[in-house]
Amino acid sequence: MAASLPLVLVLLGPTASGKSALALELAGHFDLTVLSVDSRQLYAGMDIGTAKPTAAERARVPHGLLDLRPPDQPLNLQEFRQAAEAAIAAEHQRRGVAFLVGGSGLYLQALTQGLQPPAVPPQPALRAQLAALGPATCHQLLRQADPEAAGRIDHADTVRTQRALEVLYATGRPLSSQQSQRPPAWRVLELGLDPSDLRQRIARRTRSLYADGLVEETQELARRFGPNLPLLQTIGYGEVLQLLAGELSEAEAISRTDQRTRQYAKRQRTWFRRRHDPLWLDPGAGATDLLRAAVVAVEGVLG
Repeated sequence: MAASLPLVLVLLGPTASGKSALALELAGHFDLTVLSVDSRQLYAGMDIGTAKPTAAERARVPHGLLDLRPPDQPLNLQEFRQAAEAAIAAEHQRRGVAFLVGGSGLYLQALTQGLQPPAVPPQPALRAQLAALGPATCHQLLRQADPEAAGRIDHADTVRTQRALEVLYATGRPLSSQQSQRPPAWRVLELGLDPSDLRQRIARRTRSLYADGLVEETQELARRFGPNLPLLQTIGYGEVLQLLAGELSEAEAISRTDQRTRQYAKRQRTWFRRRHDPLWLDPGAGATDLLRAAVVAVEGVLG
């Protein structure tokens, strides 16, 4: 692709792999805005449970695609892509480079490979019916009707499960059969992190979430939006709801959050290795050497 085209720099990897720390350094070095590609960080109020950048980190470098909506107004992939492409265009105008950071594989694929989701508007009445059925029944329906989509959507991911069923019932065709690709007119450089000690990193991250106030954040979200909010069934929040209901001890909640996070990270690793071809960096090299390798890679493309 022509070197004159604007660049999209991507830093991807499974959860807790060290993306945020490296992103801060790269953004500072190249005067970039960190554009988050995280399917939960785009919701306001979901801060601790999603490991959203802190106020201090946001003051250090600009961040975008955070807090786009309250969690009771979910965005579908098409809506996110529109918001992200506007942010990318603004960064190309300002700097000539847009910097995407995250681990939500489907969202990244939509942006970097031009994945085109079907243009099906939200169906409030259908969503209400699906919510009444519950996440387990909905995921079972999806497995029967669209096993490919069900295979890449976690059984507890109520939002994406409902969206896949919404597309299926609105069009009569599985979501997996309707996602075409139209590569964007950008150069793309993908850098990847996949540390060998990811299990230990996840365990530390999980303990930190609980220590930093995940229980209190979940209580506030449940108070404002109700405990049946679909996003409160996702990793971390779902276990805290069980803790608050007396169904789990704190130790059990932490253990289950750790387990669900490891399962999610495994799916992320599989996704990135099958659908992306990043330059894999070595997180074990130390922070200074890691940043140096990333800078060299980016400068090699910028020229």
